[in-house]
Amino acid sequence: MADINPNLISALIKAGLIETAEDATFEALTGGVSSDIWKIITPERVFCVKQALSKLKVEADWFAPVERNEFEVAWYSIASNLVPGAAPAILMQDKVGMMFAMDFLDTNTHKLWKSELRDGRVDIQAAEQVGALLAKVHSGTVGDAAVAKQFPHAGIFHAIRLEPYLEATANKHLDLKDQLLGLSKRTADTKLCMIHGDVSPKNILLGPNGPVFLDAECACMGDPAFDLAFCLNHFLLKCLWTPGSTPEFLLSYDAMVKSYLVGVDWEAPNDLEARAASLLPGLFLGRVDGKSPVEYITDEDNKNKVRRCARASLGTPPTKLSDVRATWIKELMT
Repeated sequence: MADINPNLISALIKAGLIETAEDATFEALTGGVSSDIWKIITPERVFCVKQALSKLKVEADWFAPVERNEFEVAWYSIASNLVPGAAPAILMQDKVGMMFAMDFLDTNTHKLWKSELRDGRVDIQAAEQVGALLAKVHSGTVGDAAVAKQFPHAGIFHAIRLEPYLEATANKHLDLKDQLLGLSKRTADTKLCMIHGDVSPKNILLGPNGPVFLDAECACMGDPAFDLAFCLNHFLLKCLWTPGSTPEFLLSYDAMVKSYLVGVDWEAPNDLEARAASLLPGLFLGRVDGKSPVEYITDEDNKNKVRRCARASLGTPPTKLSDVRATWIKELMT
């Protein structure tokens, strides 16, 4: 028990989730870099507690405001109201300690999407469901003043997403600096709806009733094209991790694009697609040369494939997501 934050114990007792520390079993969960996460087992229930860290657990010096914990809870609550089951239920929130408790979803019934993709178990319908759900959340929060009040600024989104993925990458590709910084600024300036900010297979569970979104620490009012591009990026990257499933990854990419764009009712779908298509190469490059490179692309030849594809698309920005896909297929075949 010595490693457990006493403030966490106090918050759980105050919320009535535990009676004493001795009544519960605490298990530290791994996988995240931005928070301490505990699985807590009591005779009555099993749940999780998440507390934001000011310095992320990565090699580079990467800091972010702990207030993102509060915005994550807001995203869960709003998304769940729009699409029941889209996020875990919140059991307790401590705004002083920047922590909250939520339902624990058993991995026997809720499969981590990233693990499924890694092992070549590609469910194309899951990509379709994620795209449709995401569009519903975006559509349901466009122009909503009450939602906007819960996300008073986007500094956290800039600190955890735009700076490490686009701006840091610009410092390694100086000839593309204007393009990458331009994408960062455009994304920062576009505030249409509530976005998740980290729509990634590592943050999505595939449950019996559909996808469940986790880790909405970057949530803010922003550009919905970011959420779409951020997730699509992973289907392209996974082609290098599990090459045998490349056809299924690309079909998943297509399925998500189609199901998402069908749900775009707040602007012309072509306009949103153009923003996503031009942003995607920057995010693609950021996963090998930014502050948060994907852990499974270590071979320099594979990194160069990503660089060539991304640089070609950044040089001539695409307006269709199918164009990004086509450029990547061409690179994979060389």
